[in-house]
Amino acid sequence: MHPLVSDLNDKQREAVLTTDGPLLIIAGAGSGKTKALTHRIAYLIEEKGVLPEQILAVTFTNKAANEMKERVAKLLSGYRSSLPMMGTFHSICVRLLRKHIHLLGYENTFTIYDGADQLSVMKRLFKERGINEKQCNPRAVLGAISTAKNELMKPEAFARQATGTFMEMVASIYPVYQRILAQSGAVDFDDIIMKTVELFEAHPDVLARYQKTFRYIHVDEYQDTNHAQYTLVTLLAKEHQNICVIGDDWQSIYSWRGANIRNILSFEEEYKAAKVIKLEQNYRSTQTIVQAANAVVRNNSERTDKELWSEKEGEHKVTVLEAANEREEAEKVLQSIMNNLQEPGTRLADFVLLYRTNAQSRILEEACMRHGMPYKIVGGVKFYERKEIKDMLAYLRLTLNPRDSVSFLRIVNVPARKIGAKTLEELGKLATQTGEALLPAIQYIDESLTIGSGAKRSLINFASLMVQLREANASFPASGVMKHVLRLAGYEDMLKDGTEEGEERLKNVQELISVATKYDALEPGISLATFLEEVALVSDLDDLADDDDAITLMTLHASKGLEFPFVYLVGLEEGLFPSSRSTLDPKNLEEERRLMYVGMTRAKDRLYLAFCNYRTLYGSSHGAIPSRFLDEIPEEFLEYDGAARKAAIKSMLDDAFAEVSYASLDEETTLYDAGDVIEHASWGPGKVLSREGDILTVKFQNPRWGTKKLAANVAPIRRIG
Repeated sequence: MHPLVSDLNDKQREAVLTTDGPLLIIAGAGSGKTKALTHRIAYLIEEKGVLPEQILAVTFTNKAANEMKERVAKLLSGYRSSLPMMGTFHSICVRLLRKHIHLLGYENTFTIYDGADQLSVMKRLFKERGINEKQCNPRAVLGAISTAKNELMKPEAFARQATGTFMEMVASIYPVYQRILAQSGAVDFDDIIMKTVELFEAHPDVLARYQKTFRYIHVDEYQDTNHAQYTLVTLLAKEHQNICVIGDDWQSIYSWRGANIRNILSFEEEYKAAKVIKLEQNYRSTQTIVQAANAVVRNNSERTDKELWSEKEGEHKVTVLEAANEREEAEKVLQSIMNNLQEPGTRLADFVLLYRTNAQSRILEEACMRHGMPYKIVGGVKFYERKEIKDMLAYLRLTLNPRDSVSFLRIVNVPARKIGAKTLEELGKLATQTGEALLPAIQYIDESLTIGSGAKRSLINFASLMVQLREANASFPASGVMKHVLRLAGYEDMLKDGTEEGEERLKNVQELISVATKYDALEPGISLATFLEEVALVSDLDDLADDDDAITLMTLHASKGLEFPFVYLVGLEEGLFPSSRSTLDPKNLEEERRLMYVGMTRAKDRLYLAFCNYRTLYGSSHGAIPSRFLDEIPEEFLEYDGAARKAAIKSMLDDAFAEVSYASLDEETTLYDAGDVIEHASWGPGKVLSREGDILTVKFQNPRWGTKKLAANVAPIRRIG
């Protein structure tokens, strides 16, 4: 037996050995689909003699793409071969567009605008057209345009089908928005795939070239593809028909961003000769968890039929936690975590708290702080969204693309250069008159009679700075260009303002320089372009650190593709999960049920499902009904928090006195000081080492808990000496 298939199960092996013709691999959660996919790619190269450049493999996240590359490289180690083209839809399309977008009238140095850049363009457009943001939300307009692009609908086609006041407004804005992007030498995220399809349809010779090149096409997470992605793949696969798609319709949870579950469900209709292989053995979860998840998703009518199973036996059933309210729910979850931490080898990083909406995280965060438990939120403020990082990236993007007016407007007055809004408005008029973007228009500044001499001098100095940065880009890699920005633009001096915030911001910029150093081996110019491309394509989950020993908090959507030994799924109540909106539409309800399945199958060893009898959310309080998803799990797979009802009643009584208790606690926080001996409800006695405001640094007697920072006004502590 060939070494590449010897350690696979029967179905994985079949997937690897089925090399020609259309292939649909239905891969259940935790079934080793990445292993099957990467072994298949390596087998094509090593055993079938397929050239690496004839293979294309596409997935959705940079993290998944990098894992795929690493695994294939390891499998081919010792075999003298380059790697196939593997990456996300967007990264692969960007590579194609960099070579051919000139055929569509764009420069190959086009900029990729992110969400903030798009919003900046839209707000400027609103202002120019006199549109009131309170009457028409610019984000909603961008959302409608994004949906249209995912459906490959250009402005003219969109206008023909637009009905209603809002959609007609979008139809009038869409072409103007596209024109502004083109004038700035930019594309947005949705343009990347749409323009690649446009390129292929407008230039059959280019399409034929890549159809001939890519004899074997692989698409991961096929259930998440939208119409544009589906069209792109279909066009490329038309010549050889050697298309292998892998995915799980049971985990299709992104319809709200354009994903179409029909793409995977109708694959056999699209490709009549298609072979279907089901990967049903789960290597992640216990059999009990798998059976419980199966039971829930079987209530959906629109699904493939499969039976997920696991050889992994567990001693625990799925645990249901019932609470009086969201505060008790959070407290029960934290108490359960502390109990499970007693197991040898268990770390905080083994625990994840999953919720349907971001608003639910607040009470969970407070509980973590109250118990001094480190935690991290996936989906909070991201590194690349911090002001100083976006400023630095704007300088770099404008260095690479002088026509990038969004980046120009962001940093032309950062640090302050006495260039006001009126000056920029007049510069905009001059740009319109000369047919230039904002930065190139400065060369005509002397022709303006409305811009003062001081402002003219400031603009000329800024243009001179950008010339110096472009010269630096011709001689230095990305990290070197950034150091020039810090020094020449005065950005470092601005951040060195003597404040802790300024110091922290400078550290963030220095971290960005560290990130860029991995591109130092590339030639100047290419280094910066490659770095900016990678940054533009980076996603939330790519930055999830593996070594942080902290509890993870995240939405159910963010959890897809991850796994944890202990999973707590909170807020299982009608109207919350499933959401109130979904209960009105059978299709949306089925997607909510798939989301429940995804959440349950993140668990390796223990799964907890929590609900409240009463919840306060979005500023209002109401009685709660347990989610129907709980009712869909057979009793044989469940165990209950034995004293749940009694504890819930007690908690409601306790809450009646909560205001008095907390008022008393707040008054007593002034008594805590360095040297005090306190007792924590869970961790026992400890000594206060220092106090800053209401934050106490406490060293506990039990070395397991060590030294922690506690909020004196919420921590369950009392002074004992």
